[in-house]
Amino acid sequence: MQKKTKLRKRYLKIRQKKYYKINKKFFSPLQKLIRKKIKKKPVIIALYYPSNFELNILKVLDFKYFSGQTILLPVIEKNNLMKFYPWKKNEVLTVNEFGILEPIKTKAKIPDVIMVPLLAFDKDKFRLGYGKGYYDRYLSKYIKQYKDIMTVGVAFSFQKHHKIPINQNDVKLDFILTEKGIY
Repeated sequence: MQKKTKLRKRYLKIRQKKYYKINKKFFSPLQKLIRKKIKKKPVIIALYYPSNFELNILKVLDFKYFSGQTILLPVIEKNNLMKFYPWKKNEVLTVNEFGILEPIKTKAKIPDVIMVPLLAFDKDKFRLGYGKGYYDRYLSKYIKQYKDIMTVGVAFSFQKHHKIPINQNDVKLDFILTEKGIY
């Protein structure tokens, strides 16, 4: 646990120092991957609202393909759980207790694709999150029920770490998207 705490501090600083704005081309490989792997239309895609020098995933909405899909954002619920709710670009958001923007609760949906924020990742596609476990709890529960949910970590390539320390609660991602492509 102490190793993860040190890594979190380290990668928060690295991301803050090396952060840069991306353009929509960053998401071209993702569009191809989703079209190849998920045959149903429209696709329900869970994003996150970027904060604290997270990669600006909202740039994905500049693609006509993505703007035509159902977009979800996470909402932190009671008992440290998280669910995803529909959101459209420029719709009003609320601020949660952590200062993160969330959509107004309507009817929660199960995504086909979840774009997962992270501080660091490794070659085995494990991620280092912020330590609260929201995504790991969500993925543990829903991947058992819905086997074909695709998980994609989103990061800059400089966030790659040789080996993330993991425990039994950590969930391995399907893919990691960086400016160098998809792992």
